Order: sequence, then structure tokens, then C-alpha cells
Amino acid sequence: GYFALVMGTGIVSIGLRMAGAEVAALLLLALAVLAAAVLTVLYLARWARHRERMRSDARNPETAFGYFTIVAACSVLAVGLQQEGYGTVSAVLLGIGAAIWIVLGYVLPWQVLMARDGEPILARTNGSWFVWSVASQSLAVGLSGLEPASPAFAALLGLLTVLSWSVGTILYVGIAVLVILRIVHFGITPRQFEPTYWVAMGALAIAVVAGAGNYAMEPVPMVDAARGLIGGTVVLFWCFALWQYPLLFGAGLWRHLIHRVPLRYVPSLWSMVFPLGMFAVASLRLGRVEHLPLVEGIGVAGLVIAATAWTAVAAGLGTTLVRGVRDA
Repeated sequence: GYFALVMGTGIVSIGLRMAGAEVAALLLLALAVLAAAVLTVLYLARWARHRERMRSDARNPETAFGYFTIVAACSVLAVGLQQEGYGTVSAVLLGIGAAIWIVLGYVLPWQVLMARDGEPILARTNGSWFVWSVASQSLAVGLSGLEPASPAFAALLGLLTVLSWSVGTILYVGIAVLVILRIVHFGITPRQFEPTYWVAMGALAIAVVAGAGNYAMEPVPMVDAARGLIGGTVVLFWCFALWQYPLLFGAGLWRHLIHRVPLRYVPSLWSMVFPLGMFAVASLRLGRVEHLPLVEGIGVAGLVIAATAWTAVAAGLGTTLVRGVRDA
């Protein structure tokens, strides 16, 4: 799930560009590209040296869906590169992300649900499952920003965009039911409330951005057929994401202040940075498209929070790397 680092860095970059901070946005985009390159090498090395561990992770309900961060990272980078005018590279990244999404979308659920390891699955359902929905919505965001090579491809592009948005939305509902059932039946301890639960908000926020992108696409049959439905859900999703915001912050205070769970750097913190950045981008996008100054103002405030969180988590990563090198 470490590609959440790329997701978090990339989405904060996109938000900063929307806010006019182009130099900072370009710097973060470059860091996201660098992180993606390093992580790709590390993932390939891990596959070569620890293949059985990776297969075990793919069967584990607590870790398997973290692999979808690869898809979302490809899409977030693609959108960032679209904004910088690198349309061809963006299209290639989206193609890679889509191919991985298709494979993982069928293989990982089968591994988790069918290749049982003898332990109950529902008790190990967690916030990382929402990354499956995020990956699908991220493709919708990227595809909606592509310029079709010819009018003949516009209808296909519209179909794929609406398909990705729809699958991501339905997956969110199903995963939310499972996570709620897990909490109701088995409860959740402060240590179990990991940063990945923030993805529940991020998945709604990215559905807003994807829906707005779909709604703004050129008229083609599939987009026209879904335009009314998508337009009606965007505000609903944003409102529910806003409602979750203080809920998740409160849960964090419950975890770290009341129950004294140490707040130290862990890779899953990037799964908190991405939803914060995604909510900011969704608010900025919705506020500008629908001419809602209050919503746009919430987006600006959210972007400040997201950038602050990114800085803190990045500092934690830097400190961890320095300590690792020193201890080695």
C-alpha cells in the first residue's frame, strides 16, 4: 500500500495548482513521479525476492486491497501530468492503471473471498478496502480529462468513464456495509482504528471529482444517459464526505489523546493525507463549477490542512529514512 505516498503527494500537488501555487504544485508533482519510480523498483525487487510474501498479502483481507494504491497512483499522476500538458504520458499511465485495475479487480477479491486462510474475513475488514473504490473512481477522473484522438473514440471514452464511476460508486456502498457490519459485530479498538479508515471519506470525495468530470464531458450517448444521475449524486456525496470529516478527526483524538496510542510515522499515514487532499480538491472543483463560494472556501481551508498533513508525514518519512541509514 505504499503507493499511497504517490497518491497523497500527487493530490496535494493538484490542489495547490488549482489554488494558484504553481511552483509548489510542480515541485510536489516531481516528488510524486520520483516516489513512483522508486516504489516501482522496490515492488519489482520484492516480487523477485519475496514472491510468497506478496502472494500471502494478496490473500490477507487486511492487506490485499492495498495493492489498488498502484492503480490510484497511476491515475493521480496522470491527472497531474494532464494539467502540465503531458497528455501522451498521461494516457499511457491511465492505460497501465486500467490494465492493473482489471487484473486486480478480479484476482484480489477472488483470493480474499475464495482462497480462505481459515480465519474469519469480516472481522478483518478495514478501511483499506475502500481503496478498491478509489482506484475505480480515479480512472474515471483521469479518463474524463483525456482528449479523444478522434470523434470515433469519444463514445468509447464516455462509456469507460461512466463505467469506472459507476463501479466505484457501487463498490463504495458494498464496502461501507461490510465495514459497518465489522464494527457492529466485532467492535474496533483504538489501535485497530488505523489511518486507512480515512479512505472512506476520500472515496466519496473522489467520486465528487469523477462525477463532475463526467458531467462536464462532451455529449456522447453514455454520458448523456448518465448525466442526470451523476449530477444529482455529486452534491450528496460531498455533503456526506463533509459529515465524515469531524467524525474521523474525533476518532483520531479518541485514538491518540484519550487512549494514548503513540502517534509515530507509519506508511498508512499516507492513506490519511490522500483523503484530506482529495476532499480539498473536490470542494474547490464543486464550488467553482456550481458557483458555491462557501464550498470553495471550505476547499481552501481543507487544502491548508492537507498541505500541513503532507508536510508532517513527509517529515516523519524523512526522519525514518535517516534513522534507517544511520542504524545500518
